[in-house]
Amino acid sequence: MSVVPVPANLSIVICGESLLDVFQDGPTPTGLRLDAVVGGSPLNVAAGVQRMGQSAVFLGAISRDFLGERILKSVVDEGISTEAVVLNDAPTTLSLVGVDAHGVPSYRFYGTGGSDRQLLPEHLARLPATVAAIHFGSFGCVVEPIASTIRVLVEQRHTSTVISYDPNVRLNVEPSLDAWRDNIEWMSARTHLLKLSDEDFERLYPELDPADLAARWLAAGVSLVMMTRGGKGALAWTREGQCEVAAPKVQVQDTVGAGDTFQAATLVALAELGRLSPAGLATISLDEVRRVADFAANAAAITCTRRGPDLPRRHELRDLV
Repeated sequence: MSVVPVPANLSIVICGESLLDVFQDGPTPTGLRLDAVVGGSPLNVAAGVQRMGQSAVFLGAISRDFLGERILKSVVDEGISTEAVVLNDAPTTLSLVGVDAHGVPSYRFYGTGGSDRQLLPEHLARLPATVAAIHFGSFGCVVEPIASTIRVLVEQRHTSTVISYDPNVRLNVEPSLDAWRDNIEWMSARTHLLKLSDEDFERLYPELDPADLAARWLAAGVSLVMMTRGGKGALAWTREGQCEVAAPKVQVQDTVGAGDTFQAATLVALAELGRLSPAGLATISLDEVRRVADFAANAAAITCTRRGPDLPRRHELRDLV
């Protein structure tokens, strides 16, 4: 079946936090050497979308402090549109990242009162009137005041624009599992693409089967549910059924940014297939979903071979097959 690509003038908006991921970089005579990398799950997704050939707009608040200046420079250098960026004087959020022997990260956040939380409803006027999709993810959806602003935006746009959501649970930011579950349930009635990691499934719904949860969310209105499983690949569900893709075997440096890469690549693949619209996702075939998931899994594998959230560019990825 022929498909019509998303018009070039329609952007993908990514909304949420930006911060610095701070890695240990070895001891010094008096302490530790630290290496700070621009990150934050939504900003990583925006960079991935732009690197993979689609037009990304970042909707978020960034500090005017010297750390925020570095984040903003990164946004500009990546070619991400800053038309919806808001500047403020609150401090930049920091995420201290520890990586274990298997490359799996753990995080400690310093972000209470941070600049990235200060996105307000009046800032939504900065958005283009028409966009292809809006992606939300991570702790911005459960901390105030940005969480309330996100709900306003979702209510405004979900009937006309693809809403994409990845909870990306961070219990050291918001320790209440109920807060995360409540937000997923609220979003499921207004979301077209819902992606969770297997870790988030297990944290939030340890007693439930992912397929049963996917069926519940599909009944609520979600068109495509995806579950990433690290080295085991990914599962996806639509109302038509379920499909599974394997993950490539790679030498893992760390897994920081792998889930964000999968998310960005999913949005890009859907755009390339002409499925990045509410109607397009509602009628997507399982074969197309398999192609999208395989493309995203291969993109995520590339990120795993690099330190930190260094997402691939389109020329590094194969064509959708």
